[in-house]
This record gives sequence, C-alpha cells and structure tokens, in this order.
Amino acid sequence: MYLNFYNLRKEPFHITPDPEFLYLSPSHKEALAAIIYGIEKKKGFVGIVGAVGVGKTTILRSYLEKADRQHLKIIYVFNARLSYEGLLKTIYRDLELKAETDDVVEMTNHLYEVLIEEHKQGNTIVLVIDEAQNMPVETLENLRMLSNLETSREKLIQIVLVGQPEFEELLKEHRLRQLRQRIAIRSTIMPLTEKESLEYIRYRLQKAGAASSAIFSRYALSALVKKAKGIPRTINVLCDNALITGFGYRKPQVTRGIVKEIIRDFDGLKWPSGGRWWLPAVSALTVLLVVAAWFLLPGNKVVSDKAKALTTGSTSSTSSTSSGEQRSGVVTRVAVPAPERNAAEEELPSVVEKKPSTIEKSVASGDTLYKLSLQVYGKADRDTVKRVAQNNPQVVNPNLIHVGSVLKFPKLSEGEDRTQ
Repeated sequence: MYLNFYNLRKEPFHITPDPEFLYLSPSHKEALAAIIYGIEKKKGFVGIVGAVGVGKTTILRSYLEKADRQHLKIIYVFNARLSYEGLLKTIYRDLELKAETDDVVEMTNHLYEVLIEEHKQGNTIVLVIDEAQNMPVETLENLRMLSNLETSREKLIQIVLVGQPEFEELLKEHRLRQLRQRIAIRSTIMPLTEKESLEYIRYRLQKAGAASSAIFSRYALSALVKKAKGIPRTINVLCDNALITGFGYRKPQVTRGIVKEIIRDFDGLKWPSGGRWWLPAVSALTVLLVVAAWFLLPGNKVVSDKAKALTTGSTSSTSSTSSGEQRSGVVTRVAVPAPERNAAEEELPSVVEKKPSTIEKSVASGDTLYKLSLQVYGKADRDTVKRVAQNNPQVVNPNLIHVGSVLKFPKLSEGEDRTQ
C-alpha cells in the first residue's frame, strides 16, 4: 500500500519471520552461535529461551535456511502439545518411515536403527520443538529416551528446544531434573536496548530499499522505541501501522503525532478524532470558569443577599408569583412567557432534514478503504476512512475488504470534500 509512496521495494516491518531482515543484536548472535555449535558438534540438546516476540523463530529459520540441507534432515514440531507416542509418529512421518506398531519402545528401537544408518551416510537428524513450554511434562520426561540414541562418541539425533521463559520454570520441576542436566548448550535472547532498537528500525528500512532513515522523524522514533520496550515484533507492528497512517495522511515523514495516534489504537484507547483528546476537558473547564465568575461578581444580588443563607445550610425554595415579589429566604423566579408566533410563522411547513446521499463502489482485487477513499474523495486521512468504515458496518478491518462487495461512501460537505 505505502511502498511506492515511501520508495520501498518490500514491506520492512512484516511480522512474519523473514531471515532476510534478521538483525543480530549481541544476544541474537549468541543464540545463533549456540544453535550452530550444538548441531554441528552433535551435543544432543540445545535450549533457546526468550520472551514473546524477541525473534526466536527468526533466528532458527535463519540457521535452517543457510545450513547444508543436503546432509541435514529437519523435523520441525510447531504444536508441542503432543504425547510421546504422537511425537514419535511425527518423527516417523517427516522421515518417511512407516510405523508398524504403536508400542513406543519398539518404535524407539526401530528409530535407533534408522538413525544409525543415517549417521553412516553422513546425515544429521535435527528435531526442533517450538513453543516447548507447551509440551506435556510426560513427553519432556521421555525425551531422554531419544537422547539415549547415540554412538560411543556422539548423539544420533539433535534436539533444539525453543521456548518462552516459562519453559525454564518448567525445567525446574523435580521430574525433569535429568532432562535439565542433559541440555548441554543454552542461550537466552534478550529484548533490544534503546540503541539496538533504533539500529533495528534503520536496518530494516535499508533492507527494504529506503534511501535514508528520514522516513521517521527523530521524535517519532523515540516514541516508538519507548513503547516497544525492545520487543522486535512490537516494533514491527507499530512501525507498519505508522507507515500506513502516514500514507493515509499523505505525510512524507512519519511524525510523533502519527506515532502517538497509532499507539493509542494499539492500546485500545478511544479518543476524539484527530487525537485532540484535550478539547472536551478545555471546554468543560471554560464553562466552569464562566459560571464561577458570574456568581462571584460584586454586583450579583443573588450572591450578596443569599450568601449567608447558603453557608449556614438553610434551604431556599423557589416560587413564581405574578408580581415577581421576593420574600425573605426565598429566591423568586419570574416565569417569562414564550413569544407568540405570528400567522406567517404558523403557516411555514416544518423542515425535514435529508440524509446525505451516498456513493457506491464495488470492491476490486487489491482495493482497501484507503485506496477507495482516495478515488472517491481525493483524500484518505484517518477520519475519512473511519467515517466510511462506520457507514459500512460489515467492514471489520479497513485493510481487508471482500472483492465483489459494495461499499457505500457518504457524501462529504463542501468543506470536507477535496474532489475536483
């Protein structure tokens, strides 16, 4: 959507792990080195731990993409919620083996024979278990059976366990003490520092073809880094949304105001349009000041005559008399009759407000609300797109509208419409 506008050849902040955009901070380098060393030296178990979104999967895929796949066979387990029997069946399937029995002991023995043959051919079998913190304790405990498959000098299957910090807590259980002792290589991926976060953003922009890092202002970058707290995935989400919003506003540089707007959306906060959240507060304060000033005027008879009664807690009642008489302790309000309507006014017909007409557009392939708003109105700022989305309740995501559906675009007032 915004690639041509910002002169980019690829989306720089896509949340899907892409080894091409791998940024190696010191802890990322350490984790990558741990994987390479553990597998090539056939150490058996390698443990990689890191918080959600720090780039564990990206590091892993970067290694697998550059490894010698001719002699490397990868068994990648995405869903760790498996029994040990289910894990063995997954290994059999990926190695194109036929499971002739459901007995785990016999399956393990047969696997041992297969691994011996692979070893003789110079092949390395790697079992990668992602989200290892979700694996049942019983299955983790039985992983020792796989680690026992070895020659006199090295392990026949290399097991890489990748998980969140909860995985470390899981390994502290007494039942898993033997597995914990067998993890020879360990590494923890840490969140980026503020300096590393700024380098990360500039690095990905350059990889995407940006001529310079001036797409984001200095203050915008500072706000992004502060909010992301060193988590690369959060940086990607915030930066991508900032570029989309900047494109909608037709801003050649993403400003701090745009970043603050998308941060409010990221946090799920709803403010008045344009981000001017302070306007209602200022308006309310102005009204309070005007009312207070009126009551405090020296010439205000109500205040001067009734101040004592109010401060002593006495109550005042109001009554309406034809003469407008004011009695002691009573504030008299005189009812003013409404002005009479003349005959001409009575004969005027009531004015019926007409709803603004709408423009209908059929959605084609590649269309988004931003793109269609540009076609209809000649602009696509956030307020306009939000108004269009409100007029089409079937639209849940402005960037995901169904081809062939018909959208209704409300006609803007002359001051709002920029069409020529």
